Amino acid sequence: MKHGARSMEHGAPVLRAVTWAVYAFLYAPIAVLVVFSFNSERQTAVWKNFTLDWYRVLFRDELIGHAVANSLIVGVVATVVATVIGTMAGLALARHEFRGKRATMSLLYLPVIVPEIVVGAALVSLFGFIAMRLSLTTVILAHIAFSISYVALVVRARLAGFDRSLEEAAMDLGANRWQTFWRVTMPLITPGVMAGALLVFTLSIDDYIITSFVAGPGATTLPLQIYSMVKTGVTPEINAVSTLLLAVTIGLIAAAQRLQNPAR
Repeated sequence: MKHGARSMEHGAPVLRAVTWAVYAFLYAPIAVLVVFSFNSERQTAVWKNFTLDWYRVLFRDELIGHAVANSLIVGVVATVVATVIGTMAGLALARHEFRGKRATMSLLYLPVIVPEIVVGAALVSLFGFIAMRLSLTTVILAHIAFSISYVALVVRARLAGFDRSLEEAAMDLGANRWQTFWRVTMPLITPGVMAGALLVFTLSIDDYIITSFVAGPGATTLPLQIYSMVKTGVTPEINAVSTLLLAVTIGLIAAAQRLQNPAR
């Protein structure tokens, strides 16, 4: 036992060094992007002075503004619709037994595990088959389609440890099923529902691959706009908008994690 403990003590510095090396490999490029978004020099490879000019230029850019507006419209609508449908699906899967339940669960996992390029190709084929013109509406429908699964799975996981005796106590005190749901069940699963909604909004705001398949004229979202700007070279404006998008994404993910684990 002593020999094993001694070996672990000797291996700890190596493990710590490897861990830090992996973190550096993953996050050093992001750190460089953030730092150079404040660089006064237009050449992103040379640091000159600190400035906020690129953020001012960014906020005056009409194309960026239009793309942000499109992303917010798609994100908000997709989040609301996917959260409602996903919550109902999660409740049905957690509370009821029905024919085809196992198949339904398998289908819910498909949008999560299937490569996005396959989902995008399938959706654009579907829209073509039903003769639906590609527009902002098709982007919203596509985002709803791949987002429902995330909400349903999060809500179902939240209900896995739910104490049904609380609902029984409410009904024993005279509440009907509808009152029990809104006054007991819903408040207790709200953190899971909100976590799923934040996750959906994050995925929608960040999505590029699926959106690139189903976006029509005038439906350019922020990730599509960033990619079109990158084609001409990485500029400080791209670094600035990427930094803002990164900050929003980190904030939403942190909020979702906080809602899923309130005790922490």
